[in-house]
Amino acid sequence: MPAAHRPGLRVTSGLTIPDSELSWRFSRSSGPGGQGVNTADSRAELVWDVAHSTALTPVQRERLLDRLSTRLVDGTLTIAASEHRAQLRNREAALTRLADLVADALRPPSPARRPTRPTRGAKQRRLDAKKHRTDVKRQRRPPQD
Repeated sequence: MPAAHRPGLRVTSGLTIPDSELSWRFSRSSGPGGQGVNTADSRAELVWDVAHSTALTPVQRERLLDRLSTRLVDGTLTIAASEHRAQLRNREAALTRLADLVADALRPPSPARRPTRPTRGAKQRRLDAKKHRTDVKRQRRPPQD
């Protein structure tokens, strides 16, 4: 959550989204709440144009466009927050959600799993367990005359 003296939204140590690239829209929240919900524009929508952001390197932009492709509309990411009654708290929630989402999408992919094979001992234990289970079930059968 950015402070007043620190312009922009700090996502990681290497990425800060300038306030000039973030735009806000406010509307009335849905759900119960009576007069307060009918009059106050407490729902906050945070809009960030990922495709044309100057804060991103080309590698970061490509990774974000790829990983967030299901959430982007024309290269623009929209985060809506309406869980709080106050607009300020919804703004803070939207900023936090955006920072977490972008930081998670920018993480490098985990290394591919190296395929392994079961050890000889593991194979033997598995076969022994199968034999034991077979013997248990064979002893439950009625005797064959």
